[in-house]
Amino acid sequence: MTNNCQVVWDRCLHIIKRNVPPQSFQTWFEPIRPVQLEDSVLTIAVPNKLFYEWLEENYVQVLRTSIHQVLGKEGRLRYCILNGSDGRSNSPNKALSETAASSESSLIPGTFDIEKIKDPRIIPGIRRDRVDPNLNPNYTFEQFIEGDCNRLARNAGIAVAKKPGGTAFNPLFIYGAVGLGKTHLAQAIGNDIVQRFPEKLVLYVSTEEFTNQIIQAIKKNDVNAFVNFYQSLDVLIMDDIQFLSGKQKTQEIFFFLFNQLHQTGRQIILTSDRPPRDLEDIEDRLISRFKWGLSADLQAPDLETRIAILGAKLERAGVKANPEVLEYICYNVKDNVRDLEGVMAALLAQTTLMRREISLDLAREAIRNFVASPNRGITIEALQKLVADHFNLPVERLSQESRKRQFVVPRHVAIYLCKRLTNASLKAIGKAFGGRDHSTIIYSLRTVQDMLDTDASFRATMEEIEKKVKMTFMT
Repeated sequence: MTNNCQVVWDRCLHIIKRNVPPQSFQTWFEPIRPVQLEDSVLTIAVPNKLFYEWLEENYVQVLRTSIHQVLGKEGRLRYCILNGSDGRSNSPNKALSETAASSESSLIPGTFDIEKIKDPRIIPGIRRDRVDPNLNPNYTFEQFIEGDCNRLARNAGIAVAKKPGGTAFNPLFIYGAVGLGKTHLAQAIGNDIVQRFPEKLVLYVSTEEFTNQIIQAIKKNDVNAFVNFYQSLDVLIMDDIQFLSGKQKTQEIFFFLFNQLHQTGRQIILTSDRPPRDLEDIEDRLISRFKWGLSADLQAPDLETRIAILGAKLERAGVKANPEVLEYICYNVKDNVRDLEGVMAALLAQTTLMRREISLDLAREAIRNFVASPNRGITIEALQKLVADHFNLPVERLSQESRKRQFVVPRHVAIYLCKRLTNASLKAIGKAFGGRDHSTIIYSLRTVQDMLDTDASFRATMEEIEKKVKMTFMT
């Protein structure tokens, strides 16, 4: 009888293999073992409840088709659970479903009696009853400075921390470029939950580490413990979810865990370097679930926020800095909070080890390793870009023909600064601004000087631009 059931199942596998992707076949069908064949009912043993639920949700049709083709229209399928890692199944009388024929379905689920996992440890040192959340205690909301660039994400994180799994922000998907604080915010949520709800099981894990755990669990034939452990969590924080790209087996297992956690009201927090819609080589069904909750982006902080971040970090370190120094640093280090932390570390090293006061000269030294060229010379092209950025214009607009004030004034300003701050001739400046002759350049210079003499608002604008020039090109 055993041989017969093996032959039948091999024929079914031959059909199934033609209808599912190779990776899915290897993950979800190769571990199955045929147990019994009786009266056109094939009993198969699966490693755990994960397999049963996954087959029911994703492969019921292909199973039904294969059974009908091999055993005829009367063919049916039953399940039992493997009893441990040696591949032995539970006693059929205990684990198999009753033969309750149904005219509506030819796939009858089993009645499960799964042995409780006594030690579901995956990460060394972690047990079910006492889980190390793997959080950095320094990552808190108090140390995460709020600004326009991160207000939505931070406020959503606070709401999740107060009521994990009980808000519409599940999953909370935090995305942004490198160094903007995604990991800090995600772990701040976890730390706050641990403080508010000590009984909840919280775990932070990187996607790379999660993948490695799956690989090790498969090698050790310990997938059952892996799944049970993650299903026991109240809050799962996964960092850099974009690294699921191309990892089909990891995606399949994470999809199952995501569904289980979400359906039971557990909180899921994900971080990524891009929004869900831009993730590549990740299954559509996963991306769809990433969009179920709230996707909140972290943008590059503006100048004021950068100054607040750096000032707060220095203050916590017991160091005070001149506002002019803070502004200079933050004007040059624009896009990355992590670089600000690097500058701060350099400053602290100089003040504590070398006993130097924080000055502009020290700040210039500190930022050399974090910006491309903070001391580069002033050029026509650099001034054109600075002026265009100030007036929020494409730089090419400064060279185009236009009589509109919104373009003429910035062009006059840029020409004025080029004549005043560079050694370029009138001919060279005119060439850089669309081939204008020297008389046009002289007209621009006179126009700017007249406006400086008569228009207080324009003088304020020029002072602001000149301050930017000083901060950008000071040596």
